[in-house]
Amino acid sequence: MTESQRPERPPEPGAGPACYRHGDRETYIRCQRCERPICPECMRQAAVGFQCPDCVAAGAASVRQPRTIYGGQVHGRDNVITLALIGLNVAVFVAVLATGAGASPLLREMVLFSGERVPGFAPPDFGVAQGEVWRLITSAFVHEQVLHLGLNMVALWIFGPTLERLFGRWRFVTLYLLGALCGSAAVYLLAGAGTFTFGASGAVFALFGALLVVSIRMRYDVRTLLTLLGINLAFTFLAPGISWQGHLGGLAGGLVLGWALAYAPRERRTTVHVLAFVAVLVACLAVFVVQTIAIRSVG
Repeated sequence: MTESQRPERPPEPGAGPACYRHGDRETYIRCQRCERPICPECMRQAAVGFQCPDCVAAGAASVRQPRTIYGGQVHGRDNVITLALIGLNVAVFVAVLATGAGASPLLREMVLFSGERVPGFAPPDFGVAQGEVWRLITSAFVHEQVLHLGLNMVALWIFGPTLERLFGRWRFVTLYLLGALCGSAAVYLLAGAGTFTFGASGAVFALFGALLVVSIRMRYDVRTLLTLLGINLAFTFLAPGISWQGHLGGLAGGLVLGWALAYAPRERRTTVHVLAFVAVLVACLAVFVVQTIAIRSVG
């Protein structure tokens, strides 16, 4: 039995009051809130006098935690999730290089591949349509070239901390993952058979879209953002080997979720945010189901 669990022992006749937690200790100090006797070990400094441990804990629980303008909990650091996402992308990149780069079995297991029949070839035995649904998310953490990784991580570092600070950590990471899923869903629906797609661009474009909506909501000058978006979209369609489907899918998801996060009424903010996340997730899953049925009916 620990010291704090000892039953309170009645004080001896003529003795003073005993600590409510340590019945064998005489004390003449009382908690300023509940007025129970407390010994020196149980005394907690308060604004006026001393309080007992129970009253201190109850007071801390009743204090409202500060929130951001969009409902996120305020933390000491605004880039923890951003750094974690960058670290995860870099770790996967290093793992791919260490296991064979372009011929890496890890790369083969993580990239987005629909699994549909390619004309003139036998149907594949792997791909999203073959039940490997994890590719819809894992593909967003795969990069094969340093430049590809660097561009996406620089963009994540630029946009991430701002959105993480405004939305809070769980909203931000959900926005990132659903943005990646929206990009993958667009690729799965619109890209041609036999296409292998990977990279964090869909998630990054989702952050781009959300930041644009938030900037409009806060009445910031968005000309620089629009110019940067225009350059990236031009690069998307003009440069070879770029998945425009993933970029546009991520951007669309970011615009929708950014609108829900920024314009939700204050009194129902969290409810609206959760419903928006669920709605986008259901829409992506519906695309997956419909396209999978279509692929299997052909293959």
